[in-house]
Amino acid sequence: MNLRPALLEAARRAVQALRAVGGVKAVVVATSDGFDVASEAAHGIDPARVAAMASSIGAIALVAAQEGGLNDCDQMTVGAKDGFFHLRHARHPELELIIAVIAGESAVLAQVHYFTAEQVRLLVVA
Repeated sequence: MNLRPALLEAARRAVQALRAVGGVKAVVVATSDGFDVASEAAHGIDPARVAAMASSIGAIALVAAQEGGLNDCDQMTVGAKDGFFHLRHARHPELELIIAVIAGESAVLAQVHYFTAEQVRLLVVA
């Protein structure tokens, strides 16, 4: 996959910025079809698998939202006993990307939501 250098650099900056948020264990910027574009993850987390799962989960969330009469589903959070998985679509004019964040129990959900949304805003104009 060939991405423009500016878009690839924006994806890398997004990963670095989100990885710096407290409690975040992994960040993956992926294509909507599940390929890892840029990532950083704690030991034991496979970014390629996270990218593939983010693609599948994002597609399921979109269909579920549409079934409920909701339009333009752009984010989803899956909660767990010891953290959460948050994904957000970044609809760049050239291709659709997904930012996936895996965070532990010490992470603040609102903080992850805010900083992920900020990185999406930067990605879509890169």
